[in-house]
Amino acid sequence: MTEAERPSTVRLVLAWATVYLVWGSTYLGIRFAIESIPPFLMAGSRHLLAGLLLFSWSRLRQHTGSPTQTDWVRAAGLGVLMLVSANGATTWAEQLVPSGLTALIVATSALWLVLLNWLWLGAARPGARTVGGLVAGFGGVALLVVPGNFAGSEHVDIIGAVVLIGAALSWAVGSIYAIKLPRPTHPTLFVSQQMIVAGVVLLLIATLTGELHGFSFSDVSRTSATAYLYLAIFGSLISFSAYFWLIRHTTPDRLATISYVNPLVAVILGWALAGEPLSLRVLIAAAVILVAVGLITTGRMRPRT
Repeated sequence: MTEAERPSTVRLVLAWATVYLVWGSTYLGIRFAIESIPPFLMAGSRHLLAGLLLFSWSRLRQHTGSPTQTDWVRAAGLGVLMLVSANGATTWAEQLVPSGLTALIVATSALWLVLLNWLWLGAARPGARTVGGLVAGFGGVALLVVPGNFAGSEHVDIIGAVVLIGAALSWAVGSIYAIKLPRPTHPTLFVSQQMIVAGVVLLLIATLTGELHGFSFSDVSRTSATAYLYLAIFGSLISFSAYFWLIRHTTPDRLATISYVNPLVAVILGWALAGEPLSLRVLIAAAVILVAVGLITTGRMRPRT
């Protein structure tokens, strides 16, 4: 990256603050939104709305040309990986798993990022410290899932946990794929294309799974409507744009540090605003997962020579 291409400190700080804090709050936002809006319908319409707004702004204000077929194909791949398979699955799983614990399990995307950094991008083989972090991270998730009375009887629904681990893997794959893609000519327009494709796919899933049957806008509560607008504007339009911008201006290891802050924000908000349980088991699992993320993201992952 040349000096002219290097982003300003202010832009970096704002982007990191957005993905750290705003994204951490979206887990609780999802929980409130799906109280009276079916999950795939909520996720799909949210991304489609944000995508259309961003697409229109990009075309009108930035005077961008029409996207090429190649642009749409690449955007579709990222949209399916990151917004359908990852975000859509996470939204569905929050029917079974509290928002704070959802964020903790999704934090395993940092573990997948490091593994894919090695297997796909050619970084050095993980050392003992990194391997220890990987083992500890998945061990922390296991502590949340395995039934029993250790440090509290509450445990996470196994189906929800498996879906969330798959969502974390899909997000990591999408992030690495985005790094490998050629730099788009119009990044903002490219982000909007991902949202539009994902929104259409998720709405199709909502239709096929019968979510539209019997749904009425009059049944949507004020809390869900407020959470929906927050997710569409801050969670999709602003936060996803900031994340995709950071993909182009930082490394996979630094991206993985998002997994330090998001779960803490989500757990605290879930406990404070939604009364989600904060048992000793949850606290121990959270500590194990976050320490694991710390181990793997501070390990040195040099490219192969």
